[in-house]
Amino acid sequence: MAEGQEGTGPPPARPLDAIDQDILRMLQADGRASIRSVAERVHVSRANAYARINRLVEDGVIRGFGARVDHERAGHGTSAYITLKIVQNTWRTVREQLRQLPGASHIALVGGDFDVLLLVHTPDNRTLRELVLTRLQAIPEVLSTRTLLVFEEEDLEPQW
Repeated sequence: MAEGQEGTGPPPARPLDAIDQDILRMLQADGRASIRSVAERVHVSRANAYARINRLVEDGVIRGFGARVDHERAGHGTSAYITLKIVQNTWRTVREQLRQLPGASHIALVGGDFDVLLLVHTPDNRTLRELVLTRLQAIPEVLSTRTLLVFEEEDLEPQW
């Protein structure tokens, strides 16, 4: 099986029409929107909106619902992107260890000068230093790291 495949997963996603895309935009802006308000905004019945949202979830297009957090206001005022070079063919092992890191927010296998891009949010620089120097560099498959401190960040609204 290829590196990125995990075996059984959701079925292939069906093509999205304009109504599906409108629903996704709405739910990304407000994951707590009611079925009624979604239906009214996209001009379909509540039953149709409910069925479409369920299909988007079943197809794996919608992976879940959650809150967008201001990390600084939540006590995690230090953010950093960390690049990692790893031993070839160890992505799955490294990914599982990165998932366990406190403050890990996003993990990506990428192509280029490094192999993995990791976004972390920590309470302060001391905690970030501990995470990089003690936790990350202790992972045997990690060959090197580079830390890029985030001075300011902003989540963008989706542009479908």
